[in-house]
Amino acid sequence: MTVTKKFIIDFDSTFTQVEALDILGEISLQDDPQKQEKLQAIKDITDRGMEGSVTFRESLEQRLSLLNANKSQISELIQALRSRVSTSFQRNKEFLKENAADIYIISNGFKDFILPIVAEYGIREENVFANEFIYDEAGQIVDFNRENPLSKNNGKPETIKGLNLEGDIYVVGDGYTDYEIKASGVANKFYAFTENVNRPKVLAKADHVAPSFDEILYVNKLNKKFSYPKSRINVLLLENVHPIGVELMKQEGYNVEVVSSALSEEELAEKIKKVSVLGIRSKTQVTKKVLENANRLIAIGAFCIGTNQIDLETCQEKGIAVFNAPFSNTRSVVEMAIGEIIFLRRKLFDKSVNLHKGIWDKSASGSFEIRGKKLGIIGYGNIGAQLSVLAENLGMDVYYYDVLEKLALGNATKIESLDTLLETCDVISLHVDGRKENHNLINRERLQKMKKDALLINLSRGHVVDIPALKEALESGHLAGAAIDVFPSEPKNNDEPFESELLGLPNTILTPHIGGSTLEAQINIAKFVPGKIMEYINTGNTYNSVNFPNIQLPFLHNAHRLIHIHQNEPGIMAKINQILANHEINIVGQYLKTNEKIGYVITDIDKAYSSKVIDDLKNIQGTIRFRMLY
Repeated sequence: MTVTKKFIIDFDSTFTQVEALDILGEISLQDDPQKQEKLQAIKDITDRGMEGSVTFRESLEQRLSLLNANKSQISELIQALRSRVSTSFQRNKEFLKENAADIYIISNGFKDFILPIVAEYGIREENVFANEFIYDEAGQIVDFNRENPLSKNNGKPETIKGLNLEGDIYVVGDGYTDYEIKASGVANKFYAFTENVNRPKVLAKADHVAPSFDEILYVNKLNKKFSYPKSRINVLLLENVHPIGVELMKQEGYNVEVVSSALSEEELAEKIKKVSVLGIRSKTQVTKKVLENANRLIAIGAFCIGTNQIDLETCQEKGIAVFNAPFSNTRSVVEMAIGEIIFLRRKLFDKSVNLHKGIWDKSASGSFEIRGKKLGIIGYGNIGAQLSVLAENLGMDVYYYDVLEKLALGNATKIESLDTLLETCDVISLHVDGRKENHNLINRERLQKMKKDALLINLSRGHVVDIPALKEALESGHLAGAAIDVFPSEPKNNDEPFESELLGLPNTILTPHIGGSTLEAQINIAKFVPGKIMEYINTGNTYNSVNFPNIQLPFLHNAHRLIHIHQNEPGIMAKINQILANHEINIVGQYLKTNEKIGYVITDIDKAYSSKVIDDLKNIQGTIRFRMLY
């Protein structure tokens, strides 16, 4: 396809993520005792020039005088810039190569480092216009070619006028000099490129603010690789998702909004209307009412283990994939459980509280080692199994109960009856999921079945333990202590007060749902969940989805990928293939997986699809959602 439009693209902070002279300064001033002061001065001068508060020539002269750079350092600069090409230009490398005749780099930077970078993206040398360094005999940069129009004020418009380009001319850049092209009348549109920097004075002059090159291709109907620009994928992240997760989403090109707390059902139902990806932790309830308003929602990421706060069935019905982080905070929760068992068995918490009050209570009464004690684990999943191993290494005898058949690790013993486990063990640690059947799993009757002076640890779900009954068991002395991290009702944020019947009880550790709240766990989760969501959006992979059939797909080469999500009914696969056959489209690869509710079909085809094919596939009875990836 030949582009009928000409694209004029800036280099610094547009084609690349950085200002090249800033990076050259990092290299040339490496041993300068005033390095930091000079680098900051160079950056300030660059910003003033880009915003138009000083003339470009003044900006250039001032920066070169500070740089003290040599020709020998240009190769190191080029190497650094290769890894700093803007993400959206990297994604659209194929487009740049296919349409090289109509793409121009016009920059106030320097050919010395620009040409080697853009050549790797197929851009022709004759289409690159930039300044030129002047070196002395020792290779020192002493000046620039002052006859080059691009070294002068309004140099970009003058350069373009000399090209006598025909057709529509679109300018893509981040600086005031890019706006000057449009202002001079030689370009049809100015796209303010904000993927890397955001200059308010420049944005005010733009015809269109473009958070990525994908956006520009999309609005001009030139986007061949992605059916929808990433800059139009709105991501809402709630409950203090770790900054790494936020940054990964932004780097991918998504439009990301962050809210520090959970939202109420009414607030989320309103806010979700324009959201493509929702990221939550444990407090946000994604209900049927919320999902009824989520017409653009593609995926939900639970930045935690549990997903019971999400209406998974409605998500399935609407074709919304849900991902969580089932392993990322396992170690953190297990370590906390071990620590609490030791603290409670030694009554360390009460002794610490008393000592803070000035009470010296040096006594071994009621204080025991955990070695040789019986630990009962209810729920032998990832966390329960790892707790089993560590507790055994500390000398505990481990027993476990699970409704599913689970292989024992080490010397752990499986107990067939929950009541038997409660009657047998000195410590009970809960690690079950939040399904409705587990509501008040540990009720008054079961608390009474526990051994006298036993301990109860709950790091699983708040509704699993009958709190009033637990209070009675602790106050009566039937239980020696408890550690509770999760509660039936929890504050939405740190500003709301916490209330519980367990406040003030002896040898009772209360923590604010922090079992998985370690820096290591949050970093692991913040990397894992966005990775799964981005894989799903980019390739269709559903591996590790909690509500979709799991498919792990090969990388796609030289084909187009179509995704069809439908109700699990007979004959839909045949209808998909019949439509493709009717349009004489050859299938390169096809992948199908179903569960009891939905079918998930990925079809790779080897030719461009027409709008009629897409319409036919969307209109198959039983279709929930159809998506084109490439």
